Amino acid sequence: MQTASTNICERMGRSKELSEFKLGTVIGCHLCNKSIREISFPLNIPRSTVSGIITKWKQLGTTATQPQSERG
Repeated sequence: MQTASTNICERMGRSKELSEFKLGTVIGCHLCNKSIREISFPLNIPRSTVSGIITKWKQLGTTATQPQSERG
């Protein structure tokens, strides 16, 4: 049984990372010249997330999560 707070967390930002399969699917669709809207709707991923994945892939050449810098 899910509580109300769990259900809210699922709907609101930064709840979990996308799987490697979904990341690869986004890039594959992008390489097949699909628009961001055509990619986001069937995968149920926000357009801003799809855009961010594509931008990160173009800049870094990877979709892997980068380590965060530690606080000093």
